[in-house]
Amino acid sequence: MDYTTVGSTGVQVSPLCFGTMSFGTEADEQTSTEMFHRVREAGINFFDTADAYGDGASEKILERSSPTAVTRSSSARRSSTRPGRTSMREACRADTSSAGSRPA
Repeated sequence: MDYTTVGSTGVQVSPLCFGTMSFGTEADEQTSTEMFHRVREAGINFFDTADAYGDGASEKILERSSPTAVTRSSSARRSSTRPGRTSMREACRADTSSAGSRPA
C-alpha cells in the first residue's frame, strides 16, 4: 500500500480511512477489535472516530485495540488530544518500530 505524508509532520497515513462509527454500537467490542486488527493487517492506519460515536465507545475501543492509538475528536472545534495520550507523531513512530517497516 502506498502511504501519504501528512504535511511536514513525517507521519504517513494510508489512502483509505476506516470508519469506526459502529464500534460499540452495531459491533460489540470483540467484533470491533477483530475489524481493527484485520484492517491494520491490510495496512490501513487511518481511522475516523469521534466522541459522539457510541457516546465515546468508538474511541475507547480503538484505544484498547492498539496501545499506540491516538484519537482526536473529528470536530475541529474540539480537536485537542485527550490527556494522557502521546502525540500522533510519537504514537505512529512507536507503532512503526513495533510493526517492522510498514508505516503506522
